[in-house]
Amino acid sequence: MEMQEILEYLPHRYPMLLVDRVLECELNKRILAIKNVTINEPFFPGHFPHYPVMPGVLIVEALAQVAAILLFRSLGTKPNDQSVYYLAGIDDARFKRPVVPGDQLILEVSIDRMARGLSKLSGTARVGDALAAEAKLLCTLRSL
Repeated sequence: MEMQEILEYLPHRYPMLLVDRVLECELNKRILAIKNVTINEPFFPGHFPHYPVMPGVLIVEALAQVAAILLFRSLGTKPNDQSVYYLAGIDDARFKRPVVPGDQLILEVSIDRMARGLSKLSGTARVGDALAAEAKLLCTLRSL
């Protein structure tokens, strides 16, 4: 998926859109996407300015955005003014290495369980072969 299609599945826009491309998407199973981390990100000037590091919470947010794309596509629907996926919980989050400008985050999310608008997913964020972060996500589909 290129950016234009990603924008159809996520309500997020700059500076909160944290997905640049979807490489693979197996409906009801898993998704693989990338986030190119550049020095121009709005959080770098204030987050360790002498050694810019992407905040862990934003890495988890990127995983949640990728999860929402997978869930919407698996349901065969897109977000609209009446519904959105919310991140309802984060478990077992671990951060293994800093993510810095110039890194390309490889985001992989797998569905563990889907039931009645609530989904449990497992996500990893890698830079090359190195694990940067991992977390279990709980997402819920809500009407606005």
